[in-house]
Amino acid sequence: MSTVPDNDTSYARTPRTTPTRYKDRATWEREAIHAVLDATYLCHLGFVVDGAPVVLPTIHARVGDRLYVHGSTGSRPLRGARGEQGLPVCLTVTLVDALVLTKSAFNHSVNFRSVVAHGTAYQVTDPEELTVALDALVDQVVPGRSAEVRPANAKELAATAVIRLDLDEVSAKSRTAPAADDAEDLDLPFWAGLVPVTSGYGTPLPDASTTVPLPANLRALTAPSPSPDSTPGSGTGSDPSAGADASTRSAG
Repeated sequence: MSTVPDNDTSYARTPRTTPTRYKDRATWEREAIHAVLDATYLCHLGFVVDGAPVVLPTIHARVGDRLYVHGSTGSRPLRGARGEQGLPVCLTVTLVDALVLTKSAFNHSVNFRSVVAHGTAYQVTDPEELTVALDALVDQVVPGRSAEVRPANAKELAATAVIRLDLDEVSAKSRTAPAADDAEDLDLPFWAGLVPVTSGYGTPLPDASTTVPLPANLRALTAPSPSPDSTPGSGTGSDPSAGADASTRSAG
């Protein structure tokens, strides 16, 4: 299946992880792929049910070269992942860094970072691995949170399920570039440039039952965001692995 062997720094290239367009924007480097996966907790999990594709939003966490995906014991992907056969899936993560506005509608684009992982997912049944996975999922949303709260009890664990996807077939695709207008459009009297896209958190609102001060990890999480000028993909000298193309002419 692999066309290029993997090594300590990169995953193996396969036909499914090699894009057919803009191959220069793809990377199989572990560091770049992990950075995208670790930067957010929202992913989309695709699989097939009764011959029809299904894509569900859910949360994920990475532990080494494994992804853990949260679900309930009654959900379709979890039912399909039971047993030795597992469930063939495709998992995607996307981070939008900037809108790329040009003087023609055709050349508009988006700077973003994306990861696509293919493989067979399995339900986590080992109690120790399940504890590691659930703690990782909680900490992916709020770093350090699992150590601050009551762990799940037996009843809650019975209603919660996690699937595991090994990072064997995975790649990232990125676009970090300024607006690219055609030469004949440069003198048109329209605004062109980048609009950085940032995400952040508002001021925490304590529940009426809360009697303790805001923990340090939540203070850090909700601190003001950096200046937009330093946003990855804003075209101000950021890492070239920090963006992927979604232009009207070059999606995929």
